[in-house]
Amino acid sequence: MEAMEEDSLDVKDDHNHNHCRSGGGSKVRPCFSSQSLDRAAPLPACPTGSAAEPCDRRRKLLWPGGSDGAKFLDSDTGSESSESDCTATPANTEGLLSLESTSKFLLNSMAVEDYRKNHWPNLEEAIDRLLIQNSSDHISVSYAQIYGYVYKCVCQQHSELLYSDLTKKITSHLLEVSSRLQASSPHNLIENFNVALTQYTASLECIVPVFIYLNKFYIESKLNRDLKEDLLKLFADHVAEKYLNTLMPLLIKAHSMPFQVQPSTMASVVKGLYSLRPEWAQLAPELFSGFIPQINPPTVESRLPDYADHDRKLQMALSMTGFSRGDQSRKRASEDS
Repeated sequence: MEAMEEDSLDVKDDHNHNHCRSGGGSKVRPCFSSQSLDRAAPLPACPTGSAAEPCDRRRKLLWPGGSDGAKFLDSDTGSESSESDCTATPANTEGLLSLESTSKFLLNSMAVEDYRKNHWPNLEEAIDRLLIQNSSDHISVSYAQIYGYVYKCVCQQHSELLYSDLTKKITSHLLEVSSRLQASSPHNLIENFNVALTQYTASLECIVPVFIYLNKFYIESKLNRDLKEDLLKLFADHVAEKYLNTLMPLLIKAHSMPFQVQPSTMASVVKGLYSLRPEWAQLAPELFSGFIPQINPPTVESRLPDYADHDRKLQMALSMTGFSRGDQSRKRASEDS
């Protein structure tokens, strides 16, 4: 009799166990209705005091119901609570961000200090030795070691700092070169300028290759420039431009008087000035056209008589200064008449 009453009993809601039994079956199924969940009172927010019970101990079951996101089901009371009850406060988040930024700042400071102490002093010493070398001197420099220092500096995000230190170092050297040229007499200025320019360009042939990693991954990619062109511009700004107004009249005078200055020296200085600033050729087109092609305008047929007259005057000027054309006949000087 009691068994029959149990089979016919239909329990719709049990507040303690949340189970229901179907009217004619023996199986028990869970019965969570949305109404029962809505009637459940949410738990209060987690206390913040030291004696508060941790939230993890009270949240055991996760119920994926509700439109506001995931909700926690309390294991003791069966009621819901929102996941946002135990989220970190904004103050804690700001503290974490502040700690992270402070750590990054300290790491960056340590990296810069390492660059100043271990990398740049070795590079500076090598640059000094390369800048003061002569073509006849043999200086022992480990190019592989210099390249290794440059590679480490670029990989450690010190490209901008390295480029700044390099240009400052070379600028300081060029200011010293300029001061030495200032003490030169006009008679020796062309020769001394040629020595300074030749020595500097020879030094660049050694400096630029070992800084190729800096040139490729910083100067070319970010600044859209070239290291060698930048270093040549430094010479033009701090040395050549300062003495251009004094040097140009001396070159024009030396060009009008053959062999007053060695032809190789004249060619080196004129070509060097043109490589630094091509527009300087317009200051003395006749001078630059004697060493560099295509300085003058293209030849036109209508001006052929003018060209012939110019050559005739040049021959007369050379003959007046002692250059003889010699015997123009086909007879050899050793043969008797």
